[in-house]
Amino acid sequence: MRSVLIIGAGRSASSLINYLLKKSETENLHLVVADLSLALAEKKTQKHPNATPIALDIFNTKERQTAIEKASIVISMLPAHLHIEIAKDCILFKKHLVTASYISDAMQALDPEVKKNNLIFMNEIGLDPGIDHMSAMKVIDEIRSKGGKMLLFESFCGGLVAPESDNNLWNYKFTWAPRNVVLAGQGGAAKFIQEGTYKYIPYSALFRRTEFLEVEGYGKFEAYSNRDSLKYRSVYGLDDVLTLYRGTIRRVGFSRAWNMFVQLGMTDDSYILEGSENMSYRQFINSFLPYHPTDSVEIKTRLILKIDQDDIMWDKLLELDLFNPDKKVNLPNATPAQILEKILTDSWALEPEDKDMIVMYHKFGYELNGEKKQIDSKMVCIGDDQTYTAMAKTVGLPVAMATLLILNGKITTPGVQLPIKKEVYEPILKELEEYGVIFNEQKVPYFGYNPDLF
Repeated sequence: MRSVLIIGAGRSASSLINYLLKKSETENLHLVVADLSLALAEKKTQKHPNATPIALDIFNTKERQTAIEKASIVISMLPAHLHIEIAKDCILFKKHLVTASYISDAMQALDPEVKKNNLIFMNEIGLDPGIDHMSAMKVIDEIRSKGGKMLLFESFCGGLVAPESDNNLWNYKFTWAPRNVVLAGQGGAAKFIQEGTYKYIPYSALFRRTEFLEVEGYGKFEAYSNRDSLKYRSVYGLDDVLTLYRGTIRRVGFSRAWNMFVQLGMTDDSYILEGSENMSYRQFINSFLPYHPTDSVEIKTRLILKIDQDDIMWDKLLELDLFNPDKKVNLPNATPAQILEKILTDSWALEPEDKDMIVMYHKFGYELNGEKKQIDSKMVCIGDDQTYTAMAKTVGLPVAMATLLILNGKITTPGVQLPIKKEVYEPILKELEEYGVIFNEQKVPYFGYNPDLF
């Protein structure tokens, strides 16, 4: 049997493992699911006869290399910074590699060796990055095949709570890594291009500059800019495009509320708060407010954030129990961002019966035969439950599908790559439709810009 080594059995691996187990008989597969926690690996393999759970410490070179040498292909579902030693071993033992992570500089540096050994290192084949690349390139390639010239590309994606589970004032719950949500947008100004003019949004203003989107059947959303919208300009062949913008989707009102944390300094991860372990939630917010001999913490918060008496923003803060003097942070040597993450996790954790939702929205503006046109492409995916979430499906299924395509010789281009070639995106997008990941493309009037205003 062909051996598939899956390293990492976390939340994102659920749908991936389930898909490959269901295909194991017809595709002659045996899965080796490796994780630092043997119990977790055992849980994910479900005692399936075509799966073997193993405990694996990736920092143990002998253990790691033994597992990789035995495999036909390797899937790494670990955080991006942990891929590199696995990748080097895959070159050593001449094994293909699949990951859902962004291509790091260290991974890209392996490209000559990967090509020399005729190996495929497929990266960025999850949700975002992944499905966004594939669905975008499909439409861009179709436009170009008709002789069209790309003028505008805007792409938005967000992990949200499904409508039936949306029951808090923020219209949001953590469906993925909370830390990534808390730190979103940091590390430099957001940059993009509109009508040929470069635009920049500093972190301090990021959540007050939003786009609005309408998705039929699901209502109105907003999106704030990703940090670097220009990263894939050359990759997509859009060097001459006039407008290129990528953003993160939230429900309307989230960004304005989140901006309160930004303005107070609660999302800062660069320093430690003294005495954080014994700090109450009330003391935490008060640590960012000026001293006043008579005003309460509540009054000071209203004044510094300019929150009117009837403003929903105040109710959103109250819902988080931020002013509770009895709730303790219980985190030693914690940064403001770490404490905020702890507080939000108390309120925004998914309940056992909750479902999550992925929303993706692309806009393609182009010129064909002297006429400006536009296509909007929208996708909504709802999770099944807390194991097979929408996030797990949209991250794990493309990884699994790409793995089989490589094993079966359907993907043949060697090198360190992302899924922008037709041999990759065409079969995967088609199969994803069977799992409810369906893009609805609609021709709409071209959304032009007024040159006097941009």
